[in-house]
Amino acid sequence: MEIIQQILFIVALVVTAYYAIQRVNLIRKSIQLGRAEDRTDNPGERLKIMALVAFGQKKMLTNVVVGVMHFIIYAGFIIINLEIVEIILDGILGQHRLFAPYIAPVYPYLINVFEVLAFGVLAVCVVFLTRRFVTRVSRFQPENHQEMRARWPRLDATIILVAEILLMIAFLTWNASDTVLRERGVGHYGDLKGVIPDFLISGYLTPLFNGFGDTALVAYERFTWWLHILGILAFAVYVTYSKHLHIALAFPNVYFSDLQPKGEMENMPAITSEVQLALGIEPTISANGTQTNDNGEQPAEIGRFGAKDVADLKWINLMNAYSCTECGRCSAACPANMTGKKLSPRKIMMDTRDRLEDIQRGWKTNGADYKDDKSLLGDYITVEEIDACTTCQACVSACPININPLDIILQLRRYRVMEEAQAPASWNAMFSNIENNMAPWKFSPSDRFNWADQVNEPVAKA
Repeated sequence: MEIIQQILFIVALVVTAYYAIQRVNLIRKSIQLGRAEDRTDNPGERLKIMALVAFGQKKMLTNVVVGVMHFIIYAGFIIINLEIVEIILDGILGQHRLFAPYIAPVYPYLINVFEVLAFGVLAVCVVFLTRRFVTRVSRFQPENHQEMRARWPRLDATIILVAEILLMIAFLTWNASDTVLRERGVGHYGDLKGVIPDFLISGYLTPLFNGFGDTALVAYERFTWWLHILGILAFAVYVTYSKHLHIALAFPNVYFSDLQPKGEMENMPAITSEVQLALGIEPTISANGTQTNDNGEQPAEIGRFGAKDVADLKWINLMNAYSCTECGRCSAACPANMTGKKLSPRKIMMDTRDRLEDIQRGWKTNGADYKDDKSLLGDYITVEEIDACTTCQACVSACPININPLDIILQLRRYRVMEEAQAPASWNAMFSNIENNMAPWKFSPSDRFNWADQVNEPVAKA
């Protein structure tokens, strides 16, 4: 019987690895659709930001209560899963609590830490489900946000929270049933009798199993052990289809986030070069003798201005889309969204990811060279949405993992204005004023300081 369990366990591991690797490679290929951009500068600063924002959960803790609850789940996921090493080795080698005899003095303390975190995770998941379905936090509700009206976003979050609850219950009751078997000296369980004591949380659950016979208790212990490990293996595959992919991508996403000051908009290197030449400004020459722009980048050959589809965006924009947790903090902070306009920064990120997923389905059905007749702008994101953005950076500041919906919006706008000449009338008037008057306002530059005549105090003129 033991050898059959070992074979089944190894098969489960291989199947999980196969599907997870397939999916990870597909996501990597999708992200590589984006335009190249160097995000390897200032590694020290990037590591510092990653330590504070991704590891330290700095931006989550702006709301202390919710931030602490999220930290419990985050810490629980990382620390509890350290036990996976022992479980995997137990499954492959046909052992039971392989590490316990070798680290007997500290083993109970490790399991106690895992159990306290498991209890915390269980409690927090119940609270999070309550926030979604009982107290009904606004940013999760479909009546308030169009992107949440689809069935999948709400179902995805519910699946994960319920799965976490079941996994934690399985973990705690597995330890409790194992403790009772150990105390009874049943089979190999008795080998650890006197080596490890009762555990901190599951010890309170052992009375539930005192009425079980030995055979029934062994069956339950094996059931919860398999439920726990198979649930984790299934999660490893499922998460690659879920918004919870941020568990893996949050760290690289934060590391490669934009280091420019917030509000500083990035010029196109090719256009900067052309403008410099037109104005008679000497282009910047790099150390190797090549022409660069003010940011030290070599101007690329001018292709499409801005972005119409995901392949026109930068690779970091596509990683942002896959890293999005759909928490809605960006949309909750967006003034355009607050005032009833159609723009929702969360929807921008979700639409970008949906477009990538549709491209993936096309690859699977029709081959890697398949191209459909859809585009991100028009088929997924509307003109009304991107025109509503005020570029205030509220969405960027609110995101817990430094996702930048604004950058995608600006690139889509750039395409409309520079490729299709489809700017709103108010923008065209502003462009004309800048061209003619060197300011967005419709009056002569010589009249620009006339307002000072109405001021009673002395005003210094440049």
